[in-house]
Amino acid sequence: MPKDLEGLLVVTLEQAVAAPYASSRLADAGARVIKLEREEGDFARRYDRCVNGLSAYFVWLNRGKESVRFNLKDPEDQKLLHNLLSRADVFIQNLAPGATERAGFGTKSLRERYPQLITCDISGYGMDGPYRDMKAYDLLVQAETGLANITGTPDSGARVGVSVSDIAAGMYAQQAILQALFARERGKGGRSIEVSLYHSTSDWMNVPYLQHHYGKATPKREGLRHPTIAPYGVYGCRDGKSVLIAIQNEREWKSLCENVLERPDITEDPRFASNPERVTNRQALDEVITAVFSQLDREQAIAKLTGAKVAYGKLSTMEDVVTHPQNRFVRVETSAGEVNLLAPPPITPEFEESYGPVPELGADDTRVREEFSGS
Repeated sequence: MPKDLEGLLVVTLEQAVAAPYASSRLADAGARVIKLEREEGDFARRYDRCVNGLSAYFVWLNRGKESVRFNLKDPEDQKLLHNLLSRADVFIQNLAPGATERAGFGTKSLRERYPQLITCDISGYGMDGPYRDMKAYDLLVQAETGLANITGTPDSGARVGVSVSDIAAGMYAQQAILQALFARERGKGGRSIEVSLYHSTSDWMNVPYLQHHYGKATPKREGLRHPTIAPYGVYGCRDGKSVLIAIQNEREWKSLCENVLERPDITEDPRFASNPERVTNRQALDEVITAVFSQLDREQAIAKLTGAKVAYGKLSTMEDVVTHPQNRFVRVETSAGEVNLLAPPPITPEFEESYGPVPELGADDTRVREEFSGS
C-alpha cells in the first residue's frame, strides 16, 4: 500500500539536527527526500562514531533519504538545484541566514519562480531581528530562551540532556509543512515557512513567561522535585537506585502513609495536613520518606507503591532505558549493518511501517544528477 506522502519530492540543503528531523519524518511518510550535502558531508556525520562507527544523530535523522554531494557556489550545481526545484513540492534549508539569497535561491525569488513550491527556512533566531546573524546552537538557545535557567538544581541551571531546541524546531517545521501541503491541495498554492530554534523553544516557555510577567512569580529550579506539590520527587533506595513518587490528592497521600511508609500517624501531623503545608515543610517530609525508602531496594519500593496505587517512576539509567519493557523499535539499514532505533510515537495499526536506509555520503550522486540533468 502506498505511503501517505508517496509521490512528493522534498529537496533539502540541510545539516545538523533541526532540518534533518523535519525531512526525516517526511521521508518516513513516503516522500522522496533528496539531501544535498557539502563535499565533506553534513557535519552531523562526524558528531561521534557510536553506531558501529557511524554518528548516532546522523543515523537517527537521515533514514530514507538520498544523498547527493553539492556545491551551492558551483554554476552547474546551481543549475541542478533549479532542475530539482522545478519538480519539487518542498524545499527545506537551514544554512546560515543569507546564504541561499547570495546564491540566488532566497525564498522570495523561489516563490516567484515556482509558485506551487513550499519553502521552509530554519534558522537560529529568525530571518530578521537584531539576533538574525548570531550563531545559534542548541545549548545557546536553551540559555537564551531561559529554559536552562529554570532547569537544574537550586545551585545551578542546566542544559536539558537532549537537543530539545533543535528537535522542537524540526517538529514545528514538519507540522507547518504538512499544513502547507494540505492547504495546497485545497487550491491555495505554495507558501513560505520560517521556523527558528529560538521561537520554537520560547513557545514552550509560555507558562513560566506568563507566571513571571503577569503573576510576578519567577519559577524556581527544583531539580527532580515539583515546585508546588509534595511529596513529588526523587528518593534514593538501599541498592543505590532511585524512584520518583507523585502524590496528586489526599487519597493518594493517605495510601502512601498507610501502605508504603507504614506510618498512618503521619496523616494526623499538622505539618502535613494538606499539600500547602507539605510544601512548606518539605524538608521534614522528605526526611520521613527517605528514612523508609533507604531501607528498601528499588524493586521492593516499587512493589509497595504499586500495591498502594501510588504513581511512581524509576530514575532510569541508560541501561534501564535500553531494556525498558515499553520500548518499540524500528530497524534501519546502514552501511555498517542493521540498526535498531527507538520507534517514533505514532502508531497506525492499519499500516505496516517501513523505513528506508541511512545513505552513505554521495550514494545517489550519479543517479540523481542524470535524472535531473534537464536534458
